[in-house]
Amino acid sequence: MSAVGSELFERRAVISGIGQSAIGRQLDRSGFQLTIDAILAAIADAGLTVDDIDGLAMFPGGGKANVPGYANGNLYEIQDALRITTSWRQGIIEGMCLPFYGPAMAVATGQARHVVIWRTVKEGSAARNAGGRPAYGSTNPTAEGPLAWLLPVGALSPVCQLAPYAARYMHEYGVTREQLGWIPVTQRAHAALNPDAVYRSPLTLDDYLASRMISSPICLYDCDVPLDGATAIVVSAAEAAADLRAPVGIETMAGVVDGRPSWEQWEDFGRVGYATAAAMWARTDLRPGDVDVAELYDGFTIEAVWWLEAMGFCGPGEAGAFVEGGKRISLGGELPLNTWGGQLSGGRLHAAFGHTAEAVRQVRGEAGERQVAGARVAAVTSVGGYEAGAALLTSWPR
Repeated sequence: MSAVGSELFERRAVISGIGQSAIGRQLDRSGFQLTIDAILAAIADAGLTVDDIDGLAMFPGGGKANVPGYANGNLYEIQDALRITTSWRQGIIEGMCLPFYGPAMAVATGQARHVVIWRTVKEGSAARNAGGRPAYGSTNPTAEGPLAWLLPVGALSPVCQLAPYAARYMHEYGVTREQLGWIPVTQRAHAALNPDAVYRSPLTLDDYLASRMISSPICLYDCDVPLDGATAIVVSAAEAAADLRAPVGIETMAGVVDGRPSWEQWEDFGRVGYATAAAMWARTDLRPGDVDVAELYDGFTIEAVWWLEAMGFCGPGEAGAFVEGGKRISLGGELPLNTWGGQLSGGRLHAAFGHTAEAVRQVRGEAGERQVAGARVAAVTSVGGYEAGAALLTSWPR
């Protein structure tokens, strides 16, 4: 166990189970059905039964958000369907730090013993039904709240909101598209080893550079893939570890908003996630060189770039050189990145749910053909910009 903060709350919690439903571009199952499938799989993976669960959490909290395809079964439906008696519940809204943050606090403080949290999307079906992937602003076209300063300039979608950040970063540090393209190319190679990935066919750098521009400098293969699917995670009290199949430790985690909570008013478009990463590293004796595998949020390629730098895997402006050629971030490299294919090829399971599931598999040694040999420490990050979270997961016992 780390000498830093041995009484920190996250050390009193473990991730005990992960479960996923079927995953595909369009599935003929409701969000409710997918949610139940993922939850039951996660509970079984933990070595528990439904009767052991006494806490429920979900994202987003209302069962839907401002985007078609946010399709969770809500807390009431799921609790009723599974006949669970709860001592703790939580509906998480946008701005969440990490999917397991709230559940870890609940079990660490004795409010629950085993909490399951889930995230379900039907964005693939929503895109099909709408004739294309719906933009946030097109479905809620009122210039108020977070969209007040975005809609008037046509920033209807996250790709439009992130593009100025990417352009500023690339201008400031001289990073090229040829360099950044190695992230989606390498992650596609990882996805080829993941039977659940949406895209598994080879992707070359020439394919990447030839793909259509979505919002300059972000092209098609810089964007995550909308799909249908559900992921569930069970978080348990560490004192229950002996009763669990294969617990994974939570070494440290943090989520800091150190600037204006607004995409268009962020003070430094070239740097995001640094305060969160610094707070996370302050809660552990581990250092970036101790990390065996990195599951870094990649709603867009540029977000994985920022996390590489914020987490200290390379210096500011050095991510382009770090990923160039793909060797460092491939399986067998010094920092295998998004070994399941990430959201760019594995699919948009969103809010670090897919990243967390893969980190757990890697630390357990259960990732099959894409297993990183000897992986004991995995980094996980969630979202980017002001909605940032970061954690280290470790083998158990520590």
